[in-house]
Amino acid sequence: MSAPARDHHAALAPAPVVGGTAAGPSGGRRPGRLPVEYVLPLRRSDDSSLTGLTDHLRHLARWVDVTVVDGSPPELFARHAAAWRGLVRHVRPDAALGGAKGRALGVLTGVGLARHEHVVIADDDVRYDESGLRAVHELLDRVDLVRPQGHFDRLPWHAWWDTGRTLLNRAFGGDWPGTVAVRRGTFRAMGGYDPDVLFEDLELARTVRAYGGATATPAWLHVRRLPPTAAHFRGQRIRQAYRDQAQPLRLLAALAVLP
Repeated sequence: MSAPARDHHAALAPAPVVGGTAAGPSGGRRPGRLPVEYVLPLRRSDDSSLTGLTDHLRHLARWVDVTVVDGSPPELFARHAAAWRGLVRHVRPDAALGGAKGRALGVLTGVGLARHEHVVIADDDVRYDESGLRAVHELLDRVDLVRPQGHFDRLPWHAWWDTGRTLLNRAFGGDWPGTVAVRRGTFRAMGGYDPDVLFEDLELARTVRAYGGATATPAWLHVRRLPPTAAHFRGQRIRQAYRDQAQPLRLLAALAVLP
């Protein structure tokens, strides 16, 4: 791709919405399933929220093809396989992808198996609806990578607190809500991305831009996220600190408002 790297923010306006569904160029409703692959990299240590996740996968499967790349322990993997049989494609991470591990291994496996050019990558706390999927699909006709903006729903105290960080991120170019969408052809042509990082979505976006691809961070495209438990939120603080170090200017801006 020879076009210069660029990032679009407000420039990419949403398509008109008819009855809650993004409309096509002619303004008419676009019925049926989308030619989109939804990749969910997963690794569970317990199944306390299996019912909710299964309901979410059932909702997604109405509109897109879903691949769950599941690195959970064998007993949980078997339980997932039984719950999701006939609903989604459920696979193990490809251990042959040397150097990759964790979520990155799930992403590389899932994108490699994708049946469509447009691929949504999302963590298990992200909750796309139909209009969000259609908007991402349409944006990928124009750019190589799309970064939606997240919002928590529900809002326990720690989600309220973390929403302040989210809004600060938006003021400095956009939040990172645990999901991006990418063109499979671009991803494969540039050889994926370096998996040996803590902030994978940022690394993926930087790699797309370095390759010469176009990225979009549409401020109007909001995707719902489930808040973590308070205990899990506390456990994420060290990882979040390392992720902030990957964006030094933004980190300095955040520190500047401390007492």
